[in-house]
Amino acid sequence: MTESGRLSFLPLGDQAADPDVFLGELLDGWARAQQAAQFSPNTVSGKRARVLDLVEFSGHYPWEWTISDADDYFSHARGVRNLAYATIRSYQGAISMFCEFASDAAYDWNTECARLFGGVFSQVITEWNRITHSQPTEAKSAKRAFSQTELQQFFDLADLEAERIVNAGRRGALAAMRDAAAFKCLYGWGLRVDEARHIQVVDFSRNYSAPYFGDYGVLRIRWGKPHRGSAKKTRSVLTVWDWPAEALRIWIGHGLPLYGTPVTDVFPTTGGKVVDEPQLLKRLHALIDELGFPPGLDIHSFRRTYGTHLITGLGFDVSFVQLQFGHEHASTTTIYTLPAPDYQRLALKNAHDATLEAAQHLLNGRRP
Repeated sequence: MTESGRLSFLPLGDQAADPDVFLGELLDGWARAQQAAQFSPNTVSGKRARVLDLVEFSGHYPWEWTISDADDYFSHARGVRNLAYATIRSYQGAISMFCEFASDAAYDWNTECARLFGGVFSQVITEWNRITHSQPTEAKSAKRAFSQTELQQFFDLADLEAERIVNAGRRGALAAMRDAAAFKCLYGWGLRVDEARHIQVVDFSRNYSAPYFGDYGVLRIRWGKPHRGSAKKTRSVLTVWDWPAEALRIWIGHGLPLYGTPVTDVFPTTGGKVVDEPQLLKRLHALIDELGFPPGLDIHSFRRTYGTHLITGLGFDVSFVQLQFGHEHASTTTIYTLPAPDYQRLALKNAHDATLEAAQHLLNGRRP
């Protein structure tokens, strides 16, 4: 086995091929590929367990799997084991990812499997048996913000998606890059989805009080939520963090020109229109499903997370966030004063750090 995950040889001698040995080599190769893509060890071992679980349940090796095997497995998981829909979605994401890897022409697994066992891998998770977010859940959880860890994992996977599409020889890598940039924009400036969809290149400008953001210090919003019967509201949103500005600079400078003739929209389609909300939702749900996050996240969660992080995480004044959001009333903005998911942990850490610092001052014979 090579470090890239390719099968270099299978030491069989004169004996018949051992399917268990081959499956072990395949799973090890898949683990290496996931580790190279920066998946955590827990995520890698969890996905491996899902493959072995389906093998045991169906009594078939992966190159023998049929769609019926997957249907029976997930029907049993829901009807007998009573697993949550979110859990089953994450299981389906793991099986789908495994099938995609095993059948990828960039590796040798399909060729060797055909030679040794007379079978090949195929995708057993389809649009027909995949659980979508339109399915009911046991309890209708309230919409929520991302935790800091979830947000980082989501953006990492969104960035990886384009690379995976290229490696698989499929179309759509540019659209994946565009969607990843759109998600970062939604969070980076706390936008509604319609506001982000209609951003044009000329809407970014310098903030001379914050020159370190370059040409991305201010974002002019021209598709703000209107009052009933009125025109779209406009506002200016100040850039708070440097990384969203850098992400948009890279996208506009290197990704957007790949659409061909100069375009004015930041998030266009090949047909010359702006990306639509269903496309962003489809990408969002696919990534969340693969990561196996608990329910409650939607495309508005980026805006919720932005407001919550600014107010309860970083201590920004509610009035500042009200202006950033374009809220008419401060009472609307105060819904984001609920503690962020990481707030208690960070607050406890800060308290411990302060206690230790004070103790160190006393040991050194001076007042804190």
